[in-house]
Amino acid sequence: QVQLVESGGGLVQPGGSLRLSCAASGFTLDYYAIGWFRQAPGKEHEGVSCISSSNGSTYYRNSVKGRFTISRDNAKNTVYLQMNSLKPEDTAVYYCAATVRGYCSGVVGQYDYWGQGTQVTVSS
Repeated sequence: QVQLVESGGGLVQPGGSLRLSCAASGFTLDYYAIGWFRQAPGKEHEGVSCISSSNGSTYYRNSVKGRFTISRDNAKNTVYLQMNSLKPEDTAVYYCAATVRGYCSGVVGQYDYWGQGTQVTVSS
């Protein structure tokens, strides 16, 4: 069974850090580009970061550049999103998604598999 499972979300104060994990089962992440998206209440999904399968190129939305870092551990079949200097506006449900295309895209419909999401709340 193909599955993506996110973990690592929670409640953190502004300026704090969290590390999200996206673990795959039923398929090998090596050949997939993995994107992290988020959805805040009343808003559309927005792309946060992505890592390609081919050369490991990484992409970030402007508002998280310098604060978030995406990485992959193919041996563990897991992708991570390290989030530092968190702000209240980062509050959202975070999803990881995999696309067999292998290259990154900000288009939700181009991803083949999605996780169930993990809540991140940044509040004092």
